[in-house]
Amino acid sequence: MADPAKAWAWSSANSIAATNTVTDPWSVWDDDTDPLVASLLDAGQIPAVNTAFQSWINNGDALPSGLPANLVTYLQQFNKLPSWADTTKLANAAKFNKRVSFYLFMLYGLGSGIMSTVIPREARNVYYSAGGSDMKTRAAKTFTYGYDLSAADAFLPTGHFITTSNKTRLTHAAVRHLLPQSAKWRSVTDNAIPISNGDILITFHSLGTFVHRKLKSWGVRMSATEEAAYLHQWQVALHLLGVRDEFIPATWAAADDQSNYVLTPLLAPTPEGIDLANTLLNLVAQVDGGLTRGLQREFARYVLSDKIGDWLKLPRDYVARGLLDVGWPAYVAFQEGLSPIIPSGFNLMDQLVRGVAMLFLNNGTSASYTPITIPTGNRAGA
Repeated sequence: MADPAKAWAWSSANSIAATNTVTDPWSVWDDDTDPLVASLLDAGQIPAVNTAFQSWINNGDALPSGLPANLVTYLQQFNKLPSWADTTKLANAAKFNKRVSFYLFMLYGLGSGIMSTVIPREARNVYYSAGGSDMKTRAAKTFTYGYDLSAADAFLPTGHFITTSNKTRLTHAAVRHLLPQSAKWRSVTDNAIPISNGDILITFHSLGTFVHRKLKSWGVRMSATEEAAYLHQWQVALHLLGVRDEFIPATWAAADDQSNYVLTPLLAPTPEGIDLANTLLNLVAQVDGGLTRGLQREFARYVLSDKIGDWLKLPRDYVARGLLDVGWPAYVAFQEGLSPIIPSGFNLMDQLVRGVAMLFLNNGTSASYTPITIPTGNRAGA
C-alpha cells in the first residue's frame, strides 16, 4: 500500500479512462494473466514456452508453434496495441527518442536504473527472484525493454516492443506466483503478492516521469508535440504491461501529481538495493575499464540526490562532482546548440555517455536482442 502519510487519493478523472474513481493500485494485480501463468507453471509447461518464444521476436511475427492452447488464446487477445493508441504520436515519439537518445541512455542507465535500487519492493523483488543472482543478465533484460521502447520501429511490425511487453507481462505473472513461495522474500516484504499495478506505476515514474522532468530541468528542447508523444509511448507501454487504463495518467501534469503518491514517498535504502546498485554500477565500469568509475557514481548522485547516493553508500569523488556541477550544464548547452563553446572535461563526459550507451545498446550481451525468459523458480536458496 501507499505511504500512510499520503493515502491514495489520485482520481482516475485524470487518467486516460477519465472515470473519476479512486482505487488503490496496490490492491490490483493482473486478473487476465496471473491464473494462466500459474497454471502453466504448475503444469511444468514454462520451459517449452520459453523454447517456443526464442523464435518470437518481432511484433509482426506469427505466434510460434508449440504453445499451449490457452496461451495462444491469451496472446491473440493481448498481443496488439490498444484501440486508443495513436500511431502518429508513436511515430513522433520514435523521432524524439532518436534526437535525445544520448540523454535517455544516461538517465535510464545511471538515473532510473540506480533509482530502482532504492524502491524497496522492487529491489527485494529483483534480489530474491531468479534474476537477482545474475544481475548482468537481469540488467540486459532491463536494457532490452528500454531499448526496444526507444527504437525507431518500436511499435511497427519490424520492432520488438509489443512482443517484449507480452513476455515481460507473463514474466511478472510468474514472479507473482513464485516469490510468495520464498521464505526469505516473505521475511522482508510488506506485501503478500508482488508487482501490483501500483508497483508498475512506480517503475513508470522512475523512468518516464523522471526522465521528462530532468530533460525539462536541463533545458533540452522539447516541443509540445514531442512531450505528448513521449508520454503516449509510456501510456501504451503501461497498458501492454497490464496496468488498468484508470491508473494511466492522461497528461504530464497528472503524471507529476500521481508520482507524488507512488514514487517519492516510497524511496528508501535496503541491503538488497545497496548490493544491486553496486552490481549495476560495476557493469558500466566494465565497459570502459573503470575510466569513468568516479564520474558514474557522482552522476548518479547528481541526477538522484546526495541523499540517495549516501543511502547506497556510493564512494565520493569530489573532483568528478565539481566537473559535473560546472561541466554537465555546459555539455548539454553545447549538445543543444545553445553554446558554441566546447566545455571543459568534454572528452571525459563524452566517454561516460558512450560507455553507458554501449552497455545499453549491446543489451549486456547482444547487439540486437536479449531473450526474455519466464522464470520457473526463485533465486537459489531464497
